[in-house]
Amino acid sequence: MPRLDSHFWNCSCASRGRNTTHLTAGAGGPAAKVGEMIGSSAPGPSLLVDHGGLTTDSSRRVGSTGTNGHSSSSRHTNSWHHHLVQRGLVLFLVGVVLALVLNLLQIQRNVTLFPEEVIATIFSSAWWVPPCCGTAAAVVGLLYPCIDSHLGEPHKFKREWASVMRCIAVFVGINHASAKLDFANNVQLSLTLAALSLGLWWTFDRSRSGLGLGITIAFLATLITQFLVYNGVYQYTSPDFLYIRSWLPCIFFSGGVTVGNIGRQLAMVLGSVPGTT
Repeated sequence: MPRLDSHFWNCSCASRGRNTTHLTAGAGGPAAKVGEMIGSSAPGPSLLVDHGGLTTDSSRRVGSTGTNGHSSSSRHTNSWHHHLVQRGLVLFLVGVVLALVLNLLQIQRNVTLFPEEVIATIFSSAWWVPPCCGTAAAVVGLLYPCIDSHLGEPHKFKREWASVMRCIAVFVGINHASAKLDFANNVQLSLTLAALSLGLWWTFDRSRSGLGLGITIAFLATLITQFLVYNGVYQYTSPDFLYIRSWLPCIFFSGGVTVGNIGRQLAMVLGSVPGTT
């Protein structure tokens, strides 16, 4: 009996020991796995540093992109202003040359008379005429492509320098005709020059903006000329339209169209208006 009791006691103790060992191992396994998962999922210092480096690099790239865009836009603006100044200077010189040549034609025909005290150039022209005509040419030549851009009607009719030079030649011819042709009365001369001026617009322009600006320029220039003659700055021989000759608005109209074509061609060559292609 004692042997059987001791045998059963030993077996029960051994089985209890084995069960305890299995329970401990079973409990320790999930705990170890959970520990490993937590350890692997927690971001280490190196990973945080890498994320910080990525964030810093992306912010640097965004900042550099913004800086490059601002610098490119500023360069574009500076280039446009530089081209604008170049076009203005060229148009000013063109206006000065045309004023000297055309005024010489008028004085040779004894159409325009200036007081002797203002005769200052070798072309017998008043000193203020070339600068005024140059300034007017610069304003008109810069205004034409700007109006075309805002109206959304880019001028594409005969856009080449050969056409511009022919337009200048026709304009000089109209001025020469006003000084050389003799008609029975000034009305016939004015109607003839009006037809020639409209023909110049139709041949070299054909745009609504060119027609409207030409008429506006002719009206304003005629008013300014009337004011200058009224104040005795100079005078016209045989005035038939208040204080001036009736064909003078036709000259201003054709001159506006001619200078406008020069300004459009310069805008195409030296630089376009902002907002246009």
